[in-house]
Amino acid sequence: MSVLPQRATAPVPVPPRPQGGVLGPAYRTLSIGVISVVFLIAFEATAVGTAMPVAARELKGIGLYAFAFSAYFTTSLFGMVLSGQWADRQGPLRPLTVGIGAFAAGLVCSGTAGAMWMFVLGRAVQGFGGGLVIVALYVVVSRAYEERLRPAIMAAFAASWVVPSIVGPLASGTVTEHLGWRWVFLGIPALVFVPLAVALPAIRRSASGPVDPEAPPVAFDRRRIRLALGISAGAGLLQYAAQDLRWLSLLPGLAGVALLVPAVLGLLPRGTYRARRGLPSVVLLRGVAAGSFIAAESFVPLMLVTQRGLSPTLAGFSLALGGVTWAAGSWVQSKGRVEPYRRRLMVLGMIMVAAAIAGAPAVLVAWVPVWTLALVWALGCLGMGLVIGSTSVLLLKLSAPEEAGENSAALQISDALANVVLLAAGGAAFAALGGGAVGAVHSVGGGGASAATHPAAFVVVFLPMACVALVGAWVATRLDGNPPGREPGGQGLTRRD
Repeated sequence: MSVLPQRATAPVPVPPRPQGGVLGPAYRTLSIGVISVVFLIAFEATAVGTAMPVAARELKGIGLYAFAFSAYFTTSLFGMVLSGQWADRQGPLRPLTVGIGAFAAGLVCSGTAGAMWMFVLGRAVQGFGGGLVIVALYVVVSRAYEERLRPAIMAAFAASWVVPSIVGPLASGTVTEHLGWRWVFLGIPALVFVPLAVALPAIRRSASGPVDPEAPPVAFDRRRIRLALGISAGAGLLQYAAQDLRWLSLLPGLAGVALLVPAVLGLLPRGTYRARRGLPSVVLLRGVAAGSFIAAESFVPLMLVTQRGLSPTLAGFSLALGGVTWAAGSWVQSKGRVEPYRRRLMVLGMIMVAAAIAGAPAVLVAWVPVWTLALVWALGCLGMGLVIGSTSVLLLKLSAPEEAGENSAALQISDALANVVLLAAGGAAFAALGGGAVGAVHSVGGGGASAATHPAAFVVVFLPMACVALVGAWVATRLDGNPPGREPGGQGLTRRD
């Protein structure tokens, strides 16, 4: 086992401490800029999720429904590693700019797709851009905001999902029903100009360039780039094998695992998958929480449209309350007085997530009111707000300034990789129980469930994900750790295998 050499760390100048909060005079423009970027991502996620069932059905790609989601996460893995190195060496401005451009280009590709493979390709391009953007934003937070303000800006990120969670499904569903799903994808790129105009000048002033401008330039770590390509290719092969349920699919599946294992061991903190205390458990928890929740949530609109006959608008809008409760959970974790109880709140949050995922399939029973899913999912989103915001805060707390990019990339890799693996597993189970035929006889506007439905295909997605979330509750008990470089034995938390 080899350890990558630590980069020499020059003293980082400490600027005078600005007064006020994230919207005070010193931070106002920057905060509005980065929040506008998150708002764009949030609006895209909620709008596209509503249109996705109709797009997959019209392109005759219901069987590849899970792949349309996981393609985004697969390519984002490479974007995250590249962005982490790029931002640590040259600052977050360039990866953020390129990422937003790729994000918009992917939407256009999907919106003009004539076949499901082209739709998935667009999602892949979009995922690469999203990977660049999310890590660059974390580096901006690490460099531009002092530690006392980081929980608040993370809570603001979560709050920026509230309006899109309410407006996004309604607008997307209305556009899908009256103009067609393509206009959902083609209309969102027009929103890119606002984040670019507001965020980039503010980031250039406060967080651009390397941490130590006088230090000699550090070359990109080619080994990590190769590992990033390996993890992306491996995740793609694994997802393909999960969607093609034949014995021959074992070959790409095994090849995917062979690429993934060394890449994961090389890119994530040592001890991540042993739930080692401190930073490794923070990174692991992020993947367990996000993977189990997103893998389940991806099937919620499809379940409501095909099993309960809801329109795409109502199916997406049923998740709108979750945006409010997610923001509420993130707001709670941002309060200074809850800091001594942060880890207990994260355990509680994971229990909420597990309960919500396990309770969602209850709407498959005809006499259970559909609105109960909105309440159940709101509980899960409250738990996610407590957990996701806290993992971000703990990661930056346990990271040295010059390693914020790589550690943020590790956090996001865990998030995205768990999404790919769990979506692959859920998609395979869904397809194995006849999920590929689900919704084939339904119209866009609903009209009641058909006798040819397959409710068991949804159950085998949700219940295993609830078990994964319960594992996350245990991982949340192991988050206590030491600051970077102060681990017993003198071994920094941020070193890799």
